[in-house]
Amino acid sequence: MATQHDIALTHALTGIPGPLPSSGVIHVSFPHASRFTIVGNHLAQHDGLSLTAIGIGVHIQSLPAGSQVGIKALTARFAEGETTIAAALRELETHGYLHRTRTRLANGRLTTRTVFCDQPSALLRGGAVAPVAVAVAVAPRPVMTPVVPVPPPAPEPTPVPEEEHPPVRVPSRIAPKPPRRPLPQPRELTPELHRAASALLADLRRHAPELVLSEDDVEELAPGAAAWLERGAHPDAVRHALTAELPQPPKYPAKIVRHRLAALLPPPLPGSSDLAPVRRAPATPFQTCEGCDRAFRSPDPGHCRDCRGQYWEAA
Repeated sequence: MATQHDIALTHALTGIPGPLPSSGVIHVSFPHASRFTIVGNHLAQHDGLSLTAIGIGVHIQSLPAGSQVGIKALTARFAEGETTIAAALRELETHGYLHRTRTRLANGRLTTRTVFCDQPSALLRGGAVAPVAVAVAVAPRPVMTPVVPVPPPAPEPTPVPEEEHPPVRVPSRIAPKPPRRPLPQPRELTPELHRAASALLADLRRHAPELVLSEDDVEELAPGAAAWLERGAHPDAVRHALTAELPQPPKYPAKIVRHRLAALLPPPLPGSSDLAPVRRAPATPFQTCEGCDRAFRSPDPGHCRDCRGQYWEAA
């Protein structure tokens, strides 16, 4: 059954002049009298922006001046997460639609000034900025009204103190970060073990030029490398675990080495007793009953249970 909306849409399609396209979108357009925003096709059809960035750009352009358009405000308004919205804002910055600068107020506090330009190409050409319409209030003409005696004010009611409610804590959309794993420590950090671990860490930049560690970083991370060597890991294996598939470019080499020392720590080598095969208990052999030739399990030959019962009854 057709709804009222379907009937109205069918009636509107009949009023469109010219033949309708056989495929693709058909526009049903009505003039807007209020609450509309003019958006250029250079933004709505931008081939270098993602759909999320285009939508956020149109949303920001439709807001009045002074509206909050930070990551927190947009995350509270839309279903997208902070990572998606932050990436979309960076896209708008890259293509010149959004400009964010840090400025200091008169009281010394730092704030972010956000400027949205609806035509970046016109800004580069030095075009004139469209004036913002400001509503001017017209003073009403005074009207002479007769003086009416004002009755005495009624006594104010006694205010009732409102019941205090505990603050409602809104759950965060971001999962809490797991605690950082502690740096592994050897059972006994001997001078020889410490020297070998420090040399291994200082030598990492020969194999990965990005991993340049300071003397303080080497001194701090040496117990973690010593724990690997104490567990029987070969220096080449430790070096490969710390330098393979590094993020490009690595911003914090010491943090990367610390994370890998803690997250990729191998278990201690098992002892010879741990590697010995498990001994199974010997199975009781089968015997043939001397009375009825029935097979039964017993360590010694003889009679089965039934024959032994018959012999005991006969005795």
